[in-house]
Amino acid sequence: MSKLWGGRFTKSAEEWVDEFGASISFDQELVMEDIQGSLAHVTMLKKCGILPESDAEKIIEGLDVLQDKAENGQLSFSVEMEDIHLNLESMLIAEIGPVGGKLHTGRSRNDQVATDMHLYLRSQTEEVLILLNSLQEAILNQAENHIETLIPGYTHLQRAQPISFSHHVMAYFWMLERDKQRFTESLKRINISPLGAGALAGTTFPIDREYTAELLEFEGIYENSLDAVSDRDFILEFLSNSSTLMMHLSRFSEEVILWSSQEFQFIELDDAFSTGSSIMPQKKNPDMAELIRGKTGRVYGNLTGMLTVLKGLPLAYNKDMQEDKEGMFDTVKTVLGSLKIFEGMISTMKIRTEVMDKATKSDFSNATELADYLAAKGMPFREAHEVVGKLVLSCVQKNCYLADLTIEHFKSASSLFEEDIYTALNPYEAVKRRNSAGGTGFEQVKLAIEKGKKLVAEYK
Repeated sequence: MSKLWGGRFTKSAEEWVDEFGASISFDQELVMEDIQGSLAHVTMLKKCGILPESDAEKIIEGLDVLQDKAENGQLSFSVEMEDIHLNLESMLIAEIGPVGGKLHTGRSRNDQVATDMHLYLRSQTEEVLILLNSLQEAILNQAENHIETLIPGYTHLQRAQPISFSHHVMAYFWMLERDKQRFTESLKRINISPLGAGALAGTTFPIDREYTAELLEFEGIYENSLDAVSDRDFILEFLSNSSTLMMHLSRFSEEVILWSSQEFQFIELDDAFSTGSSIMPQKKNPDMAELIRGKTGRVYGNLTGMLTVLKGLPLAYNKDMQEDKEGMFDTVKTVLGSLKIFEGMISTMKIRTEVMDKATKSDFSNATELADYLAAKGMPFREAHEVVGKLVLSCVQKNCYLADLTIEHFKSASSLFEEDIYTALNPYEAVKRRNSAGGTGFEQVKLAIEKGKKLVAEYK
C-alpha cells in the first residue's frame, strides 16, 4: 500500500523504520476525536462551497460508517499508514472511493492532530473534575461523621496538638478544591480551536474557522496559525495540574498508610483496597494507597518529559511533537484511576475513634494549652513557653503526663495556675476552644463542612 504522501518519493522505508516512526500504536486513542474533527471540517467545506454538496454528503456518510465501526471496535489499524489520521483517511477512501481524498482539502495533519488533542483533553479534564468532586464528597461524608473525633496533630511527624479528625481530612478537601479550580481554569486554554491553521500558514481556500470552532463547541480559535499547530501549552498545563493533584493524593496516601499501620491503628482499610502477603498470613497491606503514591512519580516524569521535548523546538511543527501523546494518555489513565480508587478507599475506611482518642491523652500535645493558659492570665508567652517546657521535662523524668501532675506541682511552677488547669488540659476542651477562623474548633469545622457541601453541590 502506497503512502498517502508518497508522490515525491522513489524509495520506501524498511518495515522496522516504519514501525519506529509510526504513532498508530498509541494515537488510535484519538479515533473518535479525529472523526469528530473531520465531520466538522467537511461540514464547513460544504457550507463554504469549497466542496460540492454531493461530495461532502458522501464523505459525511463514509465518516458516519467509520464512527459506527469505531464504536463497535471494528476498525483495524495499519503501521504502514503511520498514524490515526492517515489510517482513517485510507479507510474512508476504501469505503466511498476517491472522493474520500477530498476530505483533506484546506487542512494538514498538523492542525488535525492538535484539534484531536484539544477535543480529547477537554473531555478528559471534564471527567477529572467529576471524579475530583466525588472524592471531595467522600471526604465530606467522613468529616461530617467525625467532627468531635480527636486525633493527634503532627509537625515533623512528632505529636504537636490535638485536633478534630474532620479538620485533618478537610485539609485535603481544600487541596482538592484548588486542584478543581486549576483544572477548571485550564479549560479556557484547552477549549480553543487550531483547526484550519493548516501546516503552519493557513490556507488559500476560503474556509470558516469560526464555524468549525462552533461545530466542535470550542470557545474560540487560535489567532496565529504558527502558534496553533506548535502550541502544546495546554498539555503541559494538564500535566502540571495532574502532578499537583497526584502530589496531594500521594501525601494523603502516606497518611493513610501510616494510620493503618500496627503502630498507629487509627484506621482500617476495607479489604477491597488492601492485599495480603504470599508468605505472611497475617498481613493486610495498603497496596492501593502505596500504588497511588508510587504512580505520582510517573506523572511527574511525563511532565518533565514533555517540557524537555518542547524546550528547543523551532516553529512550527516538528516530529519530536509526536512524543506529546503517550505521556498525556498515561497521565489521564493514572489520574482517573487514582481518583476512582481514592474515592472508594476513603468512603469505606473504618475510623478507630477509641484508638485516636487514647492517643491524644498519652502525649504532651496539650502543652500549648498550658502556655496559652498562662498567657491569658498576663504572663508573656515566651516566659510561659519556658515554664511549660520545664514542666514537660519534669514529666519526662517522672514518666508521667501533664494531667498527672498535682496542683501543687503546677503552683510551684507558677502561682497563676488554678484548679481549672485540668479542664484546659483536657484534649476535647483544647480542640473545642480553637475557634479562630479556619481552626480545628468544632464550630469552625462545621462551618467548613457546610462551605464544602455548597461547593460540591454547585459543581453537580
